[in-house]
Amino acid sequence: MLFASGRGQVTFSQNYNVAWGKDHFSSLNGDTEVQLKLDRSSGAGFESKSHLLSGLINMKIKIPQSKSPGVITTFYLTSKGNKQDELDFEFIGSNGPPYSLSTNVFTKGVGSREQKFRLWFDPSTDFHSYTILWNKFLIVFFVDDVPIRVFKNLGGEASYPTQGLQVEGSIWAAERWAGKIDWSKAPFIAHYQNFDIDGCVVSDASNPGKCEYTHGDAWAQNQTLDGARVAQYQNARANYLDYDYCTDKAKHPQPPPECQAPVGVGGNS
Repeated sequence: MLFASGRGQVTFSQNYNVAWGKDHFSSLNGDTEVQLKLDRSSGAGFESKSHLLSGLINMKIKIPQSKSPGVITTFYLTSKGNKQDELDFEFIGSNGPPYSLSTNVFTKGVGSREQKFRLWFDPSTDFHSYTILWNKFLIVFFVDDVPIRVFKNLGGEASYPTQGLQVEGSIWAAERWAGKIDWSKAPFIAHYQNFDIDGCVVSDASNPGKCEYTHGDAWAQNQTLDGARVAQYQNARANYLDYDYCTDKAKHPQPPPECQAPVGVGGNS
């Protein structure tokens, strides 16, 4: 398995724009690091200038240190519109440790594919690496280069992301479902680094039929995890998986097809 190179000197403004909450956004260290702030008035978010048809996208993130139930910090890939394709990392604020990391996959507006993990470290004290590999064969979510989730392309646009996706990050308030926020601890600040984009960039976002690779396409050929990665994956899920839609019989009396494909051949089990 190949990973994004982490070319740390790529600046934020080379590949990204502030999407909302500009007065809650700050650029640091020569534009190689940014911070997003959440208070009662607003949060903030950024998005990539380019759209991708596939990618190996790595972001280094440090989430807010204050006690933070109700605060959501995100890194994800998404299309626009009601029938979006989306690949999500969501850090769910808490009085941790432990801290929860939720992953989700949306295809043509259909989600409900959440898998939630307890992180084995404190993500608020230092930067850690979060990576999404997305190619025509599979999607893999990594934490510090450890694969925690695999989602297989079983064929058909309805069941796999195929639209042009932008890379986004944000911090926002989710009191309705993530807990009441103690605003006396505000502002809540998330930090992001590593703004290189290793992907296949769409030249025309309105007609994303072709793309060009920014740093080669070796990662685009990956169809499975190798033996060492399978062992890491199995260990992470055995010890840190908190919720899996695949085993939620109330929602899915029969596991969805992607849940039954063996991970050794790039599946989601």
